[in-house]
Amino acid sequence: MKPWSDTLTFPKPLRDVRPRNMDEDGDTSAEELQASYERGRSDAEKALSDQLLQQRAEVQELVTGALKSLRESVPQIMRDTESSLIALALSIAQKMVVELPISASMMEAVVRDALTQIEGTAEFTVRLNPADLELLQKSGSDLLKAKDETKEFRFVAASEVTRGGCLVQTRFGTVDATRETKFDLLQRTLQA
Repeated sequence: MKPWSDTLTFPKPLRDVRPRNMDEDGDTSAEELQASYERGRSDAEKALSDQLLQQRAEVQELVTGALKSLRESVPQIMRDTESSLIALALSIAQKMVVELPISASMMEAVVRDALTQIEGTAEFTVRLNPADLELLQKSGSDLLKAKDETKEFRFVAASEVTRGGCLVQTRFGTVDATRETKFDLLQRTLQA
């Protein structure tokens, strides 16, 4: 709407003219002031109420988003923590096993465990690290002295076999009972 730009001219001066809300003394009536105050207050309360509702909806949306994010991240944190704990446990176990002193009884247990996997095989060769074979010989191990007429077997030194393990060769294949292979199997089992 365009503002009025022309000047009004009256043929006679106006008398007893005052703004609509003023009394005869030129003051606005108390009722009019109270009504204007109430309208202003009502409008301000409505605007504030609308603003509070909007802010409440925004806060609710933020809380909902944060809860959703937490629900989604907790399982991932658990999976990551589990993987880290498994890796840590494997690392500790490997260091502990490497530092264990190798004894004749330990070597006998390793060889017996490997031989249980080839039961029923008549011919086999047990390959040991030279130091481990010497340890068994010095201790007078019963494994080296065992005689079984139904089986033909022998123990040989093999430098490719690491300390604390053995390889049992048969005509059907090889049983790998080295520490590294056992550790790899353990690692694959735990990480599956």
